[in-house]
Amino acid sequence: MPKVSVYNKLGEVVSEMELNPSLFDSTINEAAMHEVVLAHLAAKRQGTASTKSRGEVRGGGAKPWRQKGTGRARHGTIRSPLWVGGAIAFGPKPRNYRYTMPKKVRRLAMYSALTTKVQGNNLIVLDALYMETPKTKEIISLLSNLKVQGKALIVTATPDSVVYKSAKNIQGVKTAIADSINVYDLLNYTTLVMTQDAVNKVEEVFA
Repeated sequence: MPKVSVYNKLGEVVSEMELNPSLFDSTINEAAMHEVVLAHLAAKRQGTASTKSRGEVRGGGAKPWRQKGTGRARHGTIRSPLWVGGAIAFGPKPRNYRYTMPKKVRRLAMYSALTTKVQGNNLIVLDALYMETPKTKEIISLLSNLKVQGKALIVTATPDSVVYKSAKNIQGVKTAIADSINVYDLLNYTTLVMTQDAVNKVEEVFA
């Protein structure tokens, strides 16, 4: 069973915590993580691109010239896709790019992503993260005390508007709730900072 040190705000080790091996010590499946990340990025696409077909372009109702005898190619409308200012043939239309992955694949990808954090020593567990008022300097000081380098994902057990407001203006730092973390964020952010309650919540939700 994997164990990690538990730190306080000053970056001091105060205890140890055992992690659920099914989540934090599983076999890493890169293919599952890849597929889930692709699905996540596809769901974020707006899908609002739109072009007009021949029936939607204004004008072009009259035949531009007679069929024969002019020496020019025959045309029935100036709004043909062949003409400048004409329609678009087989152009994009508004659509939804979202698709769902099997639950087992999503679980496998989540376990793999969490395991990569533990194996790479990129999981930091805090004993608690409580702030009375939003202060960006406190989050910066916290990350400095924990010797966090690169991008960081801070996860709390429940929604905390004070922590969110304190971290939202720090470049490369994002906050999340334990039951809403996703594989894309776990892989996109170098260091995962979680409170003990958040770890327990993740084990309860995803185990």
